[in-house]
Amino acid sequence: MSEATASGLVIGVDIGGTGIKAAPVDIATGKLATERIRLPTPSPATPQAIAAVVGQVLQQIGVPGPVGLALPAVVRGGIVETASHIDHAWIGIDAADFFSKVTGRPVAVLNDADAAGIAEIRFGAGRGAAGVIAVITLGTGIGSALFVDGKLVPNSELGHLSLPHHGTAEEWAAESVRQREQVSWKEYAPRLQSYFELVQRVLWPQLIIIGGGISNVADEFLPWIDLRTPIVPAQLRNHAGIIGAALYAPEG
Repeated sequence: MSEATASGLVIGVDIGGTGIKAAPVDIATGKLATERIRLPTPSPATPQAIAAVVGQVLQQIGVPGPVGLALPAVVRGGIVETASHIDHAWIGIDAADFFSKVTGRPVAVLNDADAAGIAEIRFGAGRGAAGVIAVITLGTGIGSALFVDGKLVPNSELGHLSLPHHGTAEEWAAESVRQREQVSWKEYAPRLQSYFELVQRVLWPQLIIIGGGISNVADEFLPWIDLRTPIVPAQLRNHAGIIGAALYAPEG
């Protein structure tokens, strides 16, 4: 067992469309042990370019031991299957093996929304919740994490559900789309209403948790959304991906 694991600290790395964020996490409490580090995601976001930034981040943190890494992609058995917000060169790569070789550490890799969901279920808005829970992250795209009685159903990709006349949910209701089209919060709420109604009809979850940076301003749009399913903002906010990745490392 490494010194970091023995002390309860594991590094979580959250790779996003615009930034790579990381910090050592106390996996017993879900708290960041230091301030997070954030460096820009390289463009193009090729495996080699991202690996170089991850190496810089790990060097700056200076904590030894295993790493949990969240990637904006479907990751099945360690293999990257999609590349919506990273370079297509990732597809087919064994990301866990790749990062382990370039960092010289054990690295566990999972989908970024799944990482955020793990954190929210363990330490956040979903703690103690039973039944079907959907964690929806709104940001550059729309990510999702699905849980049944606390167990993750990986790579759910609910952001790619189709909305009538609007293409995929991600193309119409992502936070990045709201910003790009300069849609007001009041005008944005009906887009989310349509999407969450679809999630409700498909899954009938006991709870929907809204994650991503938008959870910081949930009061701007949640009052305009009316569902039969309880819907709440995430509690761990922008740290959820880091925390969930770290929690996954010993398990993945």
